[in-house]
Amino acid sequence: MNRLNNTIGQSAHRFTAFIVFSLSMLSVNAQAALPAPVAPSNAPAAGNWLELIKGYAKDAGLVIGLIIAVVAFLWIGWITIAKFNEARAGRAEWGEVGLTAVVAAGVMIFISFLLTEASNVI
Repeated sequence: MNRLNNTIGQSAHRFTAFIVFSLSMLSVNAQAALPAPVAPSNAPAAGNWLELIKGYAKDAGLVIGLIIAVVAFLWIGWITIAKFNEARAGRAEWGEVGLTAVVAAGVMIFISFLLTEASNVI
C-alpha cells in the first residue's frame, strides 16, 4: 500500500511539473509584445524625466480627485435614499426628504465645481 501511495505521489509531482513547464512555455509568447506606455496628458519633450514624472503625478491627482468625487456622490445618494426609506416607514417627514435632496444636490454641484477648478489649477 505504501508503495502504491509513493507511485501515485511521484506521478502527481511529474504531472504538476509538466503543467508548470507547459504554462511557462505558453507565457513566453504572451510577454513578447507589451504595449508602449501612454504618455501623460501634458507630454514633455523626449528625455525630460522630471516633466514626465510631473505629468504622471498630475494625471494621478486628477484620477484620485475623481475617485473621491464618485465616493462622495455615492455617499450623498445613499443618505438621500435612506432618508426616503425613513419617510416611507413613517420615522421621518417628507419635508426632511425634500430638504435632504436639495442639500445633496447643492453639495454635488459644489463638489463638481471644486473638481473642475482643481483640474484647471493642476
